Amino acid sequence: MLSHYSIQQLFALNSKQLSQLKLTTEQTQAFLHPNQAHIQECLAWQQLNQDNYIISYGDSRYPELLKQISSPPLLLFAQGNIELLNTPQIAIVGSRSCTPYGQEKAYDLAKQLAAAGLTVTSGLAIGVDGVAHQGALTETGATIAVLGTGLNNIYPKRHKVLSKDIVKTGLLLSEFWPDTPAYPSNFPRRNRIISGLSLGTLVIEASVKSGSLITARYAIEQNRDVFALPGSIDNPQASGCLKLIQQGAKLVLSVNDIINEFPALNLNQVAAKKTLKTVPTDNPVLNCIDYSLTSFDVILARSGLDVVTLQNQLIELEINGTINVQPQGYIKLKG
Repeated sequence: MLSHYSIQQLFALNSKQLSQLKLTTEQTQAFLHPNQAHIQECLAWQQLNQDNYIISYGDSRYPELLKQISSPPLLLFAQGNIELLNTPQIAIVGSRSCTPYGQEKAYDLAKQLAAAGLTVTSGLAIGVDGVAHQGALTETGATIAVLGTGLNNIYPKRHKVLSKDIVKTGLLLSEFWPDTPAYPSNFPRRNRIISGLSLGTLVIEASVKSGSLITARYAIEQNRDVFALPGSIDNPQASGCLKLIQQGAKLVLSVNDIINEFPALNLNQVAAKKTLKTVPTDNPVLNCIDYSLTSFDVILARSGLDVVTLQNQLIELEINGTINVQPQGYIKLKG
């Protein structure tokens, strides 16, 4: 409809003209008789706080990249630093039940992308999303959280504190009216905005049926770059990333693999992280532990030790800081 009329022209059409545009009776009535009470509630929300914004498709502050997608939202509700909307962004998405490895990489890569001069965009979900927001906050604070609810209904509720931290230096964003609750169908829909705002989307730990792959698919449809962090072939949470790499996504070994894709932005190269700790590689038990989660039974079988001896050596490795202990097993840490 907007390819033939401006928004102002649409609201000037009569019922016959609107019906010719293949609108339903309900849609036609919505044009002719807008819900003024609902509209006034939203305008009142905007007036509650100087950092609350309602941005229409025709607003000069509307993100140019988002206009390029096939179904850009006509309204955006925003809270926080509105200047971030038109900054170069990289989306980071991934599993809600990510491993410690996924958490570490999401945090570090988000922090490094922010240090390079990029805004980190994600969906405020548990797992990779939330950790990515936190990583960006600790560096420049430049992060955008796109919600699948209204901005009056932060979801998940455990991220209420995180959302307040984001508002201070970053931005909360939604296409839904402020009081919209958490409908399941809204979350896949918001993913097109996450990818649509961004120059590229980085996927960290996603299963084959993950919602993160929906975001990656949107990115491909929007002709944006897709990046994927490799993981163990035995880790179900990494299977989606490995599949993306098979299909042509750019494999990421360091943040510079992303930065180098955008030379025109003159982004800051990030130096490789130096570590002071050296992991002793001559410990036979350590050699039985993978960089991904390894169960006690697997280590027991590999080492050939008895249970008590193995437990003692694992405790020693934990004290030395060479392994990370999880309820399901152990992870070898890089030195």
